Amino acid sequence: MSAELETEAASDDWAAALQEQSAAGAVQAAAQPAVFTRLTGDGAPGTPRDIDLVLDIPVSLTVELGRTKIPIKNILQLAQGSVIELDAMAGEPMDVLVNGCLIAQGEVVVVNEKFGIRLTDVVTPSERIRRATR
Repeated sequence: MSAELETEAASDDWAAALQEQSAAGAVQAAAQPAVFTRLTGDGAPGTPRDIDLVLDIPVSLTVELGRTKIPIKNILQLAQGSVIELDAMAGEPMDVLVNGCLIAQGEVVVVNEKFGIRLTDVVTPSERIRRATR
C-alpha cells in the first residue's frame, strides 16, 4: 500500500471515530444548556469582539500519563528498557493540559495503530479561569 493510500485510510478511520464521537456528543449537548455566550467588545450587547484574532495562536497540548520525582543519580542510570514508576494507576483518566493548565481528562484510544485521547471530563470555563488566576 502506498504512503498516500495509508494516509488516506488513516484519515478515514479518524474521521469515522470523530463522527461517532460527535453523534454521541450531540445527544449529550441537547440535554445540557449552552455554556458559552457571545463575546462583546465593550460590554454593550450586539457589539461583536473579533475573537478570530486569537483562534490561530498555537498552544502546546500535553497528555500526561502521570508524574514522579526521582534523584538525578537515578536519571543518569536510565537505559533502554528501564521502567519508571509513575503516580497514576492503570485505567485512571489522563490529564490534558494546554500550556500547562489542566483543561480536561480522558482515556487513551487507538485508531489504526495511532494513539489518541477521548475526553471524558472537561474542566468548566469558570474553573479554568479560577485556576489560571492563581
